[in-house]
Amino acid sequence: MNLEWIYSADDPILKTIFGCILIFLLVIIATRIIGLRSFAKFTTYDFAVTIAIGSIISSTLTSSTSIAQGFIAIFSLLVLTYIFSILQRKFPKLNSVISNEPLLLMDGHKILKDNLQYARIQETQLISKLREANVLNFDQVLYVILESTGDISVLHKSNAENDIKFEEKLLKGVRRNP
Repeated sequence: MNLEWIYSADDPILKTIFGCILIFLLVIIATRIIGLRSFAKFTTYDFAVTIAIGSIISSTLTSSTSIAQGFIAIFSLLVLTYIFSILQRKFPKLNSVISNEPLLLMDGHKILKDNLQYARIQETQLISKLREANVLNFDQVLYVILESTGDISVLHKSNAENDIKFEEKLLKGVRRNP
């Protein structure tokens, strides 16, 4: 069986279809080997790797990059992610180089304007996140945190949950001041 068309197809549509199937299967296999952390957004590095893998898949399917080259590039990035995760566990200081610390944006009903300015987040964006979290009034807010991934977490209570005790451990590693 001649598989030369995998590398230089006369029929680009056939190459794209075959490439999609093959790259899809290869990424699933590589992710199963390396682990799901490969596509987690724990650090800036993780985010960059996810974007890079998407770009490699795109160039493999739409340009002259061969499927073999694309897969080797993707697998190499996944292996690097795996190695970095091991190094982060062994050398905690590396984590501070690779990722941002979570930052407190609200402490109770008080909006921390200096922290918003430092994070370049507008108050209207913060309020939008409060609405998404179904916060009905500022007294419900316990904390709002800009996570190291860029996501915003809203820790709040509903009217029926006034007696639930907040566990301070949930704020471990969160900076209160920029």
